[in-house]
Amino acid sequence: MLTSLYVRHLAVVEEADLAFGPGLTVVSGETGAGKSLLVDALMLLAGARADSGIVRAGSDRAELAAEFDLANLPEAHDWLKREELDEDGTCQLRRVIRTEGSSRAWINGRPATIGQMSELAALLVEIHGQHEHQALLERTHQMNLLDAYAENEARVAQVRDLAQQWRDVGARIRKLAGGEDREHRLELLRHELSELEKWALPAAELADLENSHKRLANAGKLVEGVTGVVDLLDGDSEFALRSSLTRAHTELSRLATLDDRLAPLLELLDNAQIQLNEAVDGLGRYAQDVDLDPERYAEVDTHLTRLHELSRKHRLHVTELDAKRIAVQNELTELENAGDALERLDAQRAQLQRDYDKAAEALSKARQTAAKRLGKEVSALMGELGMAGGVLQVTLEVADNSDPDPQGRERCELLVSANPGQPPRPLRKVASGGELARISLAIEVATLGKDTIGCMVFDEVDTGIGGAVAEVVGQKLRALGSRCQVLCVTHLPQVAAQGHAHLRVSKHASGGSTHTRIEVLNTEGRRDELARMLGGVEITRETRAHAKKMLEQAQA
Repeated sequence: MLTSLYVRHLAVVEEADLAFGPGLTVVSGETGAGKSLLVDALMLLAGARADSGIVRAGSDRAELAAEFDLANLPEAHDWLKREELDEDGTCQLRRVIRTEGSSRAWINGRPATIGQMSELAALLVEIHGQHEHQALLERTHQMNLLDAYAENEARVAQVRDLAQQWRDVGARIRKLAGGEDREHRLELLRHELSELEKWALPAAELADLENSHKRLANAGKLVEGVTGVVDLLDGDSEFALRSSLTRAHTELSRLATLDDRLAPLLELLDNAQIQLNEAVDGLGRYAQDVDLDPERYAEVDTHLTRLHELSRKHRLHVTELDAKRIAVQNELTELENAGDALERLDAQRAQLQRDYDKAAEALSKARQTAAKRLGKEVSALMGELGMAGGVLQVTLEVADNSDPDPQGRERCELLVSANPGQPPRPLRKVASGGELARISLAIEVATLGKDTIGCMVFDEVDTGIGGAVAEVVGQKLRALGSRCQVLCVTHLPQVAAQGHAHLRVSKHASGGSTHTRIEVLNTEGRRDELARMLGGVEITRETRAHAKKMLEQAQA
């Protein structure tokens, strides 16, 4: 559930900090006041594309933030935990949009991508805009609505997964039974394996080879350098370290006979002489053992050269070539034993086909049952919404494709008859704009509340209706508010009266700039706002009385 929304420097809104409760919250205001800006703010927090033009003139950035209570949203809580963005039982979304076009997002105070924000918002809020009903004309959207109504999520997922597995196994079968392509592939794999077996090395051996190359390439420098170090330590010069250390040891020995406190220091010089002798001996042995073999260097250099050629050929790092060798060996073995593998894959595909048929049949039955119920329910709601005698039929047509299809065995088509006596025809061909809006609302009322979304947002979906029909729409939205939180932007007093809470958006000009103010209305404020929505410019005593009665009846 949405608990708070903060907006700063968004279009004409200078700053607004709003708290929300459960039930139906309605938002009203004069045309152009910015009622839909609250919806726009939520859409931006849900990952919608940001245009720098939405930043308030004179400001360098717009700031948006929303907080949600996750008490009844386990899927959202699990998502946050998987992404390591969880924070107690609440969720904060924040987004900053700058005038130069850049945008940054945070989830629970931690930086997040717009993609992450969009994924999370899909579990928190569902937004139905003014043009949302146009999606109802698409058959894919119609099927999604039917499956949501039938609560077919698990069945649809099973059918989709089995169809994908069936296709994957089919691709492997075609690859193994490729005829001339298979022979060409075998020849290529054998050639690749021959190269990789000759040159590719496991990580440890590759490291040894690279170290050997470095050592062999610098053998002359190593011998020359080590010899120079030995000369510094034990050369003929009187300044050689061993000679100097010997003289120092002799002098300190004489002095130690005069003062016993020098004995421990003399012992340190003894140890130094031992360490120096070992270093000189070790360096001497190293100089003798340095490999100056140019043939060995050529071999190692050739090996590394071929490794880098294979790296470019396979577009892999040299450290990945040994894994490539194993993969090529496995594929080659599989192709060479294609007969046995094909038998296993054929059996596997046949089993997947049986599993798919069973799952698709179960999905089809669930869809057929739900289609009848949805058609009856929406037809009844159409009558309540001013389309008396109107009928909606949810038809299912068998798909042409005989192979396992991720969408199932059928396609959905909504047929509608807006007037009695007319035969139902496809919705996309017959419905006018106003009829489509009301049919869309009827379907939304029938299908919403089937999922775990905690907040539903409607942006003037009641456009094109009025009178008694508008009152029914308000009642339906209020009833929906008993199942989940509903936020509705409306211009109809009949709808606004049904709200559990009421926000008014107003626009004011001062100091050469325009400001939008959003305020929570008390009972008296709601009455005055309903009177404005009823009476227009001039509000009479009768209009206020009508507004008061409308509010009392709706809230009874």
